[in-house]
Amino acid sequence: MTDSDAPAPAHALPSHARPRLDLRQDVALLTADLIDINSVSGNERELADAVEQALRTIPELELVRDGDSIIARTSLGRRERVILAGHLDTVPLPATDGSLGTVPAFWPSGAPGEGILCGRGATDMKGGVAVQLALAATLFDGGTGPDRDVTFVFYDHEEVEAAKSGLGRLVRNHGALLGGDFAILLEPTDGTVEGGCNGTIRFEATTSGEAAHSARAWMGSNAIHAAAPILARLAAYQPLTVDVDGLQYRESLNAVKINGGTAGNVIPDRCVVEINYRFAPDKTPDQAEAHVRELLAGFDVVRTDSAAGARPGLTHPAAASFVAAVGAEPKPKYGWTDVARFSELGIPAVNFGPGDALLAHKDNEHVEADAIRECLRALRTWLG
Repeated sequence: MTDSDAPAPAHALPSHARPRLDLRQDVALLTADLIDINSVSGNERELADAVEQALRTIPELELVRDGDSIIARTSLGRRERVILAGHLDTVPLPATDGSLGTVPAFWPSGAPGEGILCGRGATDMKGGVAVQLALAATLFDGGTGPDRDVTFVFYDHEEVEAAKSGLGRLVRNHGALLGGDFAILLEPTDGTVEGGCNGTIRFEATTSGEAAHSARAWMGSNAIHAAAPILARLAAYQPLTVDVDGLQYRESLNAVKINGGTAGNVIPDRCVVEINYRFAPDKTPDQAEAHVRELLAGFDVVRTDSAAGARPGLTHPAAASFVAAVGAEPKPKYGWTDVARFSELGIPAVNFGPGDALLAHKDNEHVEADAIRECLRALRTWLG
């Protein structure tokens, strides 16, 4: 680690104005404050500034900021280090003004802090980020600090293509600060531990034809029609459920977008079908690609993006103790999450956070206030 990589103690840095975020308020109200700061992917700066400003008031934390990503660490010399990670960005806001999911946050019950909290990011994943921040603010309330050293990671650009990932950038630029024995990603899991995650891979399958005037269609060859067998094979495909270390991972393979044609009176000479395969973590991306190419043999298929999955890793002592502390039967994670990045670093990782993942990215995104509080309680108890 170079001198420029070394984290500076928060108390040794220049003073700032009073933080915009009150990390010691009720964690559900803190979540609402986070929702009120629009942080759609590419627009995380304001929220990252607020998070950094609040964390710099905690003297026991050493901070490093890289773009709109932040690492905050304790250095207590404990035998075990745990990483708690979460992304700051959200998917774009709903198009309809006034629908659930808009900024600012709101409480349908009318009483702040009671019942359901609505707003973009309530589920994915500002409730989890609020839990991270509340933990950071109270780690040393008992005097000696937690039983484990803790690294908090807040990062940008999770909801977009992998090449832009803030966590990936932190791994490249500050990998020495991301070492640990166990990682928890506070993605929404309804308060249940979800081990590992499926991998994801994307393809473009292209068909070609010959353009012609649609009044004389017989003079050309329709590339959109030529894509019909691709769609038929995908529609007939029966996805697998794969047992990986005792957890059942459901796969899926689907056309997610189709593009072709130039005008209403022109026979299209090109059509592109975009395909997404969510594969169990028993496969590598190359094995997943081979599987799709076999299914679509005879067609021009190009791999455009991929991310490996992660095996559950629940047999690691830290993971096992955390599962026992939560007390619920662990489940598989069907969607891809950044636990895969920690897995690539050799760090066992799980997903655990407030909110129902089925509500992520929906216009009616919301979370139960008590679910956020329970997630905080579980982690605070486990960290000691």
